[in-house]
Amino acid sequence: MALPRHNYDPRRVCINPFPNISLGKHRRTIGIYLAGGLFALANWTFLDAAILSAHAHAPPGDADWSPPVHVTFLDWLPGLCSLLGMIVINLIDKDRVQGNEDFGDSRAVWRARLFLFIGFALMAGGLAGSVCVLVLKYILNHYPEQFTYYGYANVSQNVALMLSAIVLWISQSVSTEYEYTLSI
Repeated sequence: MALPRHNYDPRRVCINPFPNISLGKHRRTIGIYLAGGLFALANWTFLDAAILSAHAHAPPGDADWSPPVHVTFLDWLPGLCSLLGMIVINLIDKDRVQGNEDFGDSRAVWRARLFLFIGFALMAGGLAGSVCVLVLKYILNHYPEQFTYYGYANVSQNVALMLSAIVLWISQSVSTEYEYTLSI
């Protein structure tokens, strides 16, 4: 499939451009608050599992029983990778990724896209790591459902962090009515 010559821009990396979305007066603010809510929900879910794991104890009258599994540092690693990826993604200047402005350094767009890729790779690695931890540590060992919740909470944390980063990226890329573009 070839692009028509009138739509071709040699500076573009992808065929599909970034969406130019005009969502209205308060939609940007709603998107930012939604991203913050997803971020809080992600971390709350995993912290709930970590606290449940730390306070798991034997049922009354069965002193010999101990919990078969706990949340360890291995469970924290995927969430930390996703969090680091989210920070990297949201620190990138969106204009540099799009290549809209002339920054003086011809490699600035390339470096911004590289860091964007690294951020998304960290988030994808965090999600893949949380799925691996869920399967290898919790499901294959046939733990009861109350203990597999720790793995499900880890996966849901990483999914919510990814969604939060995407919602925040899109909502910050939307132009507002208070934003003026000056060109000479």
